[in-house]
Amino acid sequence: MAKYSKALLARARNIKLLIMDVDGVLTDGKFYYVSLPDGAFLETKGFDSRDGLGLRLAHHYGLKTGIITGRGSPVIEARAKDLGIQYLYQNCLEKIGPFQEISAAAGVKAAEVCYVGDDLTDLPLLTRVGLGVAVANADKIVRKHAHFCTKNVGGSGAVREAIELILTAQGKWETIVRSYLQGDRSINLHHPSKPTKS
Repeated sequence: MAKYSKALLARARNIKLLIMDVDGVLTDGKFYYVSLPDGAFLETKGFDSRDGLGLRLAHHYGLKTGIITGRGSPVIEARAKDLGIQYLYQNCLEKIGPFQEISAAAGVKAAEVCYVGDDLTDLPLLTRVGLGVAVANADKIVRKHAHFCTKNVGGSGAVREAIELILTAQGKWETIVRSYLQGDRSINLHHPSKPTKS
């Protein structure tokens, strides 16, 4: 089990809402363009399955989740729907407004929010929330202002690390591990829901 400081665990213990960026956080930040027969292009992204399982576990234990991203893509909407992410804001380079709307809808205070980011546009939220998380390959200024930096890079299980920190602080991670070791099927990983979009 990972070692965390008492101060970090105290922050993570209060978290009720996890908000994430997409490019460079849930993905590796690269954009892949596929040529279509009509000459148009389709943008695709790759997501990490460990992040997906982490988000499903977070939902099982009552953590609310949301996405605020500067770009828009049908792929993001599909991934959010597949994982049961409750709040989705796309095409939002300015993130404070969407953050305030999500927080109000979820009924949480800033101190009860964890935000995971990687670049300068994420700084306004990283410095306002109770737990600001930077992925391992985030901009150095972003890493400097984060409460926690993951060991994994964006798109390779970084969000999962943030979730493990939160659930560990809340006394739930050991229960999860034990349930899998014992073959317990009580954890419900299926939470299909239509995300709130903007």
